[in-house]
Amino acid sequence: MSPADHPVTLTVNGRTYTRQVPARKLLSDFLRQDLALTGTHVGCEHGVCGTCTVSVDGQTVRSCLMFAVQTDGCQVRTVEGLGTMQNMHPLQQAFWEKHGLQCGFCTPGMLMTAQELLASNPDPTREQVADAIAGNLCRCTGYETIVDAIMSAAAAMRTTEAQA
Repeated sequence: MSPADHPVTLTVNGRTYTRQVPARKLLSDFLRQDLALTGTHVGCEHGVCGTCTVSVDGQTVRSCLMFAVQTDGCQVRTVEGLGTMQNMHPLQQAFWEKHGLQCGFCTPGMLMTAQELLASNPDPTREQVADAIAGNLCRCTGYETIVDAIMSAAAAMRTTEAQA
């Protein structure tokens, strides 16, 4: 531990962690290096591409633009917190079924962005979905299958909600 390290306690995907963190360590690096949560990708490191998008206290943020020490006391959700292979989140299932991913590099950021959108707007239009993901760059899909997947997930989530 160096004198520049700071104690940080945060909850990530429902699990609480306490670590000593350098003041200038990015949240993306903390998640990947310290917690081994490599689903959060790092692309541009300037907040432009959206691959590092995570949720902090219910709002999406670019983890490459946030210091880990800023999350002290926060609830963080990464793509690993959405679901598992055995129990996929409806967004993950829809991305799989609708071919909303190709290389997969942008997928974690797209999923986290879509999750925030659907939490606040469970019945978005295609235009609203396209607008919500506009800050996430994808070089493979042309975005149409991503929009299709998010629309499909929204419908599935509404059906599940109505049955509950």
